[in-house]
Amino acid sequence: MSNILGEDYWTLRYQHNSIGWDVGEVTKPIKQYLDQIDNNWLKILVPGAGNGYEAHYALKKGFLNTNILDISSYPLQNFQLTHNGFPKNQIHHIDFFDHSDQYDLIIEQTFFCALQPEFRPKYVKKMNELLKPGGKLVGLLFNRQFDKAGPPFGGELKEYQKLFENDFNILKMEECYNSITPRQGQELFFILQKKSKV
Repeated sequence: MSNILGEDYWTLRYQHNSIGWDVGEVTKPIKQYLDQIDNNWLKILVPGAGNGYEAHYALKKGFLNTNILDISSYPLQNFQLTHNGFPKNQIHHIDFFDHSDQYDLIIEQTFFCALQPEFRPKYVKKMNELLKPGGKLVGLLFNRQFDKAGPPFGGELKEYQKLFENDFNILKMEECYNSITPRQGQELFFILQKKSKV
């Protein structure tokens, strides 16, 4: 299984400003989720972080143990220039599947849909590995198919439920009521919790 969507591909997308997934700020569903968490000691990861709006917002809210990861150094370097107070050791330039650490919360924001569909079982397995016992994977998934070849790659509710149900308790997976206008009715908001080993 080869990943043709590697570092060079994503760096070119950033360099040519071909970043339609980038809405220029933290999305409202992620913002509202972070707003209701009162434990600022959580260790957080934002994979495929790009320009890092979610991480910036989390840090601003007092989540000092927020980490970002991207396969391309290009957006990470830009992030460092504009957020020079962000700890360098919490910025990870690495392929997600090669990363190793443990987190309480992982935020999914247009990372899943950037991966070729054949990588989805591997994504589930890796998320499970990266989460501490009882840790949560929270974010958004597209609830639609796309006419053009991806990325982004789409999907739908039943497919996602089947994909995640063996490794995670699906606490919530439903149509997102506060998506940005262009994605209204096309996203699912989800909260998954890593299952305890019996």
